[in-house]
Amino acid sequence: MSKIAEVPHGVVSYSTVKEVKGPLIVIERTRGVAYNEIGEVIGPDGEPRMVQVVEVGSDYAIAQVLTGTLGLPAKGSTVRFYGRTLRIPVSEDLLGRVLDGKGQPRDGLPLPPAEDYRDINGEPLNPYAREYPEEPIETGLSVVDGLDTLVRGQKLAVFSGTGLPHNMFAAQIARQATVRGKEEEFAIIFAAMGLKTEEALFFLDEFRRTGALRRLVLVLNLASDPIAERILTPRTALTIAEHLAWEREYHVLVILTDMTNYAEALRELSSSKGELPGRRGYPGYLYTDLATIYERTGRAKGKSGSITQLPILTMPHDDITHPIPDLTGYITEGQLVLSRSLWGKGIYPPFDVIMSLSRLMKDAVGEGKTREDHKYAANQLISAYSRALEVRNLALLVGETNLTWRERRYLRFAEQFERKFISQGYYERRTFEQTLDIAWDVLSILPEDELTNVPPDISKRYYRRSIFESVKDTGS
Repeated sequence: MSKIAEVPHGVVSYSTVKEVKGPLIVIERTRGVAYNEIGEVIGPDGEPRMVQVVEVGSDYAIAQVLTGTLGLPAKGSTVRFYGRTLRIPVSEDLLGRVLDGKGQPRDGLPLPPAEDYRDINGEPLNPYAREYPEEPIETGLSVVDGLDTLVRGQKLAVFSGTGLPHNMFAAQIARQATVRGKEEEFAIIFAAMGLKTEEALFFLDEFRRTGALRRLVLVLNLASDPIAERILTPRTALTIAEHLAWEREYHVLVILTDMTNYAEALRELSSSKGELPGRRGYPGYLYTDLATIYERTGRAKGKSGSITQLPILTMPHDDITHPIPDLTGYITEGQLVLSRSLWGKGIYPPFDVIMSLSRLMKDAVGEGKTREDHKYAANQLISAYSRALEVRNLALLVGETNLTWRERRYLRFAEQFERKFISQGYYERRTFEQTLDIAWDVLSILPEDELTNVPPDISKRYYRRSIFESVKDTGS
């Protein structure tokens, strides 16, 4: 690896490396070294390695080696710092490229000429400068667009579990999400952290084969890469997103997967520094650290672009109270929860619509944005499905033949709702209108007087009486 910068005149070198501990090096007798400052360490082999300061004291500094410490001894190593934080080159021409967690090429091609150099730590938006998100993103997936609409400038987390198809979901969103209306630039920044080789190959093949890579920047960190790079990966992705959104007026969707791998790397780094652990061994500042990532999202006054985040995390043992989903839920504006039971029934994407929520949806749907009936249809679908789940439990106790004809209609509704509305092909893309038409198809299985969340004028316009009349209830 080449040096990260020419050595400025007067920079002091330190040959006082006391210890190499995991991804960290401890340097003694330092003066004026700042937190997050970058530099390089050169071992006896003469190879420079990028470092970043993660802790400072009155006469010492601890730095993480971003390219790993394998083969780096304490004795004979020299460190020098450059008095600045890590800045990466950004450009619109990064679209279509594959980078590593430090923003360096992983596809074998040179970086394009830099339009700017931006601090990887970003600059949080002033709350006064924020605009309230009110415009939808069409993902092409009915369960998201219909019930938990993603809004430009929103941060909407996806809670998954081991073995559930969150990678397929992430790839499908990256492939088919778009903004509607007037012609506006839209881009995807896809940051993958701690991936196994087969997972990385899946994303690379999917994006190249379908052409999605043309409007996408893939920031790829493998499980075999240093953990220090894993911690940089989401920040690299968001730094590129900020340039596209604020300087190039793109609407940018940033997909971060898997944030659990990120948090595990943060826990390992914290342990290496000897910090006192918090809940389940994670550092006490996990909430603050996650917030520095999630809050780099939104719309800004005077700017046409926006940054939307879709962080994906796997819940250990499907535990939604685990620190990572728990703290994420406090920061994000809703969550989409994958259901293991629906996945077991062969339904994709298997989202638990009762547990899922988009807090900003109410202001991003309706006439002029999606369709006038959207909010009412969504509320009615969730209400009816909740009632149908209760009827399913009742049927297990008393048998379906002992249910009333209305209760049997709810059972039919639930089956069609899962099989026609939630379930969707991996390469199937639906518009908002197609999603809402399917919603009314399944709602019309129920008697019209059961649609208590829909105003009469909306029900009169969209309710399909022919569907209701065609459903025959045996034994009623």
